[in-house]
Amino acid sequence: MMNEKKAADPAATKPPVKDWLNKKFLFTAVHEYAMFIALILIAIFFQWRTDGVLLQPINISKLIMQNSYILILAIGMLPCILTGDIDLSVGSVLAVIGAIAGTLIVNMGMGVGVTAVICLAVGLLIGAWQGFWVAFVRVPSFIVTLGGMLLFRGMTMVILDGNTLSPFPTSYQFVAQRFLSDVPMFAAIPYSTILVGVLVAVFCAYIELRDYQQKIEYNVPAGTRTALIVRIAVIAFVSVFSTYWLTQFKGLPIILILLAFLIAFYSFICRRTVFGRHVYALGGNERATQLSGIKTKWVRFIVFVNMGLMAAVAGLVFSARLNCAAPSAGTGFELDAIAACYIGGASATGGVGTIVGAVVGGLVMGVLNNGMSILGIGIDWQQGIKGLVLLAAVAFDIYNQRNKR
Repeated sequence: MMNEKKAADPAATKPPVKDWLNKKFLFTAVHEYAMFIALILIAIFFQWRTDGVLLQPINISKLIMQNSYILILAIGMLPCILTGDIDLSVGSVLAVIGAIAGTLIVNMGMGVGVTAVICLAVGLLIGAWQGFWVAFVRVPSFIVTLGGMLLFRGMTMVILDGNTLSPFPTSYQFVAQRFLSDVPMFAAIPYSTILVGVLVAVFCAYIELRDYQQKIEYNVPAGTRTALIVRIAVIAFVSVFSTYWLTQFKGLPIILILLAFLIAFYSFICRRTVFGRHVYALGGNERATQLSGIKTKWVRFIVFVNMGLMAAVAGLVFSARLNCAAPSAGTGFELDAIAACYIGGASATGGVGTIVGAVVGGLVMGVLNNGMSILGIGIDWQQGIKGLVLLAAVAFDIYNQRNKR
């Protein structure tokens, strides 16, 4: 009788709580922070192999500037992938925006501000054009954007007539090539770059504390206070030390401020707004989303309009970075942006992924490119290695999804 009672006791069949928590913690850490860990390991490896060149302040600043337009495209691409779509035209849109900017400024002498507004408006129109075909006519996004890639590449060649337009005025290059110390108001403030790092640390600590309190209030698992304190301490250290490290060269690049704003804004949209939840729901199960009353066509349309806007922003940044508008600009950028999203944890079937993850994926690609270039590895090997990294990231995502089930 005692043996039967013991066998029937549910507590006897359960694994120890500590063991279960450890397994859950390890699974969550591997699933959610795998690319962060991979980025750190890759950076450490190339820091060792390049004899400390990779993480020099001057190289970090160049790394951010050289990959800024890919990161901007990845931020816009992620919502497309979340809905189960894709945009192959972003490289060509980037090129045509640069061509329009070059024509207006270099050939016609138009002001930088007016040109920027016109280019952003054109980006919105391009996104609306493609979004109309995808959302309302129901042409697959792959076909629509493949056609857009050819169409806008041809438009770039027509606008530039095969020529390269340069140079742009200094004011046009400001966001892409200048630093916080070049801004008159901030240049007079001692350690202005470190001050920005402190403000970021305080803001992030506030967000973490607020999220923790909200989870406690609504009886949602929030983790321990020790984990919260450690997380805040790590964020504060990284923010302050990173900005201090950048002061060893010229300080904080202006483009990094733009990137930080875009990351924060789009993360808020995706995680904290009704529209963001609609985007995830659409990618998770379109039929169920329709039956719940969500206007899926308009969600998909807005996502493509936003992608056009982000491609226009990237086009302005890229042309300002190169100080010219060229017919070949943006070639292959769509593949880098898509790869950044998948490496950062986005699912090929839609409904899974984060803005921060897409940015981390872009940084993984950027660090690989930069580290291999410093080591003198040829472009052929670089492309092969990046392809293997993309394949490994997608395979890892599929493995995690199967384990979840």
